[in-house]
Parts: sequence; structure tokens; C-alpha cells
Amino acid sequence: MVHERPCQACPDQRRELTPAVAATGTRSGTAWPSGLDLPEETTEVIEGLRSFLHVEVDPRFAKLEDVLMDPMLTFGRDGRFVPEVMAARNEIRLAASRAGYYTLFVPEELGGAGMSAVTLYAVWEDLYHHHGMRGFPLFYDTVSHWATGPSQLFLHAGEELRAGALQKLMSGEETICFALSETDAGSDLWGMRTTAVRDGDGWRIRGTKQWMTNGPYADYALTFAITDPAQVALRKGGITAFLVPVETPGYQVTGLIKLYGHHGSNEAIVAFDDCRIPDSHRLGEVGDGLRIALSGTTLGRVYNAARAVGMARWAIEQGIRYSLSRETFGKRIFDYQAIAFPLAESATEILAAHLMGLHTARLVDQGKPALKEAAMMKNYSVAIAVKAIDQVVQTFGGIGITNESLLSLAWQELRAVLIADGSAEMLNRLIAGRLAKGDVEL
Repeated sequence: MVHERPCQACPDQRRELTPAVAATGTRSGTAWPSGLDLPEETTEVIEGLRSFLHVEVDPRFAKLEDVLMDPMLTFGRDGRFVPEVMAARNEIRLAASRAGYYTLFVPEELGGAGMSAVTLYAVWEDLYHHHGMRGFPLFYDTVSHWATGPSQLFLHAGEELRAGALQKLMSGEETICFALSETDAGSDLWGMRTTAVRDGDGWRIRGTKQWMTNGPYADYALTFAITDPAQVALRKGGITAFLVPVETPGYQVTGLIKLYGHHGSNEAIVAFDDCRIPDSHRLGEVGDGLRIALSGTTLGRVYNAARAVGMARWAIEQGIRYSLSRETFGKRIFDYQAIAFPLAESATEILAAHLMGLHTARLVDQGKPALKEAAMMKNYSVAIAVKAIDQVVQTFGGIGITNESLLSLAWQELRAVLIADGSAEMLNRLIAGRLAKGDVEL
């Protein structure tokens, strides 16, 4: 990894990228809108990751820019990314793993760097601040996400999974998808219908899952199924976690969910038709799957809040630059209050969201549940980011709705996050519930 002090998880990786980074001359200081000091290791990671992106992502994006800027070329007839896009993503993920970036937030016990929630927040905010949607989805796999790659969830895996599947996930050779949601089990997970029934020394899984991010491309599905219907009926448990290889007989991607009229998708529908897997592919205790599934949600909300703030910063800076250079009726459009004041309001909200994100991340690092704070942070950050991007579109006028500006793509990406990973309504319900229980400290 590109560190002054390489992390213990990747002591030999620094050498690989250091010459390339030195050649780019892109190491620079890290500016933060809050003016708050971040841990030295956090700023070192950010600076090194910027250089990694310059070396590994930017050239591939330049080569594929025409493909990525045209949805009719980005996706094939089956709705999946075309092979050259997937090849570039795979190459970047493998390089990120070799350099130590891919496993930054995987616990040290599993072989990762085990870095803090503050670093997680700072890294993802910086990624989207400096790239926005330029280069997306190529840089998406630079750092492992808990629902598509190795994560703390594998602390619940047995030795066989740790020695086999986990090692391929850590290297970036393979990926997972998170098979939890169903048609009638989204916000209300107790509506789940997928079942896993004992079969000798293994299990047979039957059911259908949807909204599986990375589902069209994953090598494994981290699947949650009912193993005790009586406990599920009482809403007390009865759901178990399994890692299902996609080549298991009976496993089938039955469809891709296309969003906003796009030609393809990163979201899949998958059917489990009597899929038999050994008990060694179970994660955690029987009946403890829902707790395992939800253990990643707080960090998932830190991630989503961070990318929302980063993307909002990327957009608002474009809007400010454009409004300072664009003239109408003899003066800059920034000199009109109708343009400048909404941008000022969004800039204020972005700073507030940034501070809220760092505060929540620090609570997580202190070992506190931060359930209320994570819900507040995710709701507020994503909502103000959607608003900011919409305001920048309005600032640009007609240019703002062109494909070339990438603003509509950014808006679509974040508008979906108001629903994903806990909808705004469900998170408000969570916040209200915590307040009612006396969790009123702010």
C-alpha cells in the first residue's frame, strides 16, 4: 500500500505501486471542509489511493470512455456490463487487492487492515469528491464493500470457508452478492419466504431473492433463509446465513432489474431451486442469520453517507465554477441571488452532513451502537446531496441534463439510495423509536 508506514496486513505491497506513484507526481495534501484534523494514517491512505486511481483507473477510463458514456455500448443484450468493462473492473480490483486497498476495512483477524470507520468515511467521501461519476463503475471495486466482497461478516465463517472462498474474495479474484431482500421482504424482513431445510450433512435452499447488488456478476450469494418457521412467525429469529456458490445446481439468475430506463443493471433476481450446500457453508449459528445480516448496516450507512457527501461536493464545485464563468445579460450568473443563494445553502448543508458523518464514524470507532446517529446521518446526507445535485443541474441549465455532464447519472445513483440500505421512512421510524426509548443524547 502507498503509506509512509504500510499497514500490517500488507507489509510487502507498498513496493509494487510506489515506483508508479512516484512517476505520476500526484501525491498532495488532503483538504477537508470541516478543518478538523484526521488521523495521519487516514490522510496517508487517501493520498495513496488518489495515486492508485491515477495509475490504475484513469487510463482504463480513458480507454473505455466512449463505451461508458453510451449506455447502448455499456451493456450487452443480456443487460450485463459488456466484457471489456467487466475485464477493466476485475483488473482494478485485483490491483487494489495486491496494493492493500481492497481489504482496508476487512478485520485484521481475517487478514485485512482493519481500519477505522473514520477512515472508511473519509476514503469514500474523497473517492466520490474527486471522481464524481467519472470513471464509475470502474473505481467501484477499489475498496471492498461489505455486501459485495470480504468484510466483517466473515468473522462468522468456519475454517473451511475462511481457507477457501474467503481467500479468493480477499485476493479480488471472486466477489459476492447479498441475498436478503425478497418481493415481500424488504423493509419487513420477517416476510421472508426463502427456506433452508436440513438434508443429511447439508441444507437444501428454495426461494427467490431480488435487489441483489452485484448479483449478475457474483461468484457467491450470501443467502439468508428460514430454518425455523415458528421462530420467524414470532419475529424472534429462525433465519440462518449461508454462502452459496453460484455454480450450485438449482441456482439461477432469472432477471436483471433495470433502473431509470437504462439498458442494463447491477441488480439481479435469483432463484434457488432446491440448491444443496454443505453445512460448512453456513455462517454463524443456526437461527442467528438476521443478526449477522444487520451487523453490516451501520457501516453500510457510513459508506452511503460518505459517497453522498463526496458526490455533492463534486457537483457543487462544478456548479460554482460554471456560474462564475457563465455570463448572461452582461454579468456572471453567480451574481444573481437566484443562482448564488441556493448554491450557498447547499454548501452549508454539505458541510453539516460531512460533520455529522465524521461524528457518527467516531462513535462507531468508540464501540457505540450509533443506531440513531447512523440513521440520521444517512437520511440527511443523501437527501441534501440529491437536492444539491438537482440545484447544480438547474445552475447549468440545458447542459445539466446532458449525458456529458454526468449530473443526471449522479442524481439517479443517489436518488436510489434514499430507498436502498434502509429507506428514509424506515430510518425515520428507527430514529423515532430510539428517541421514544430515551436515546435523546445528540
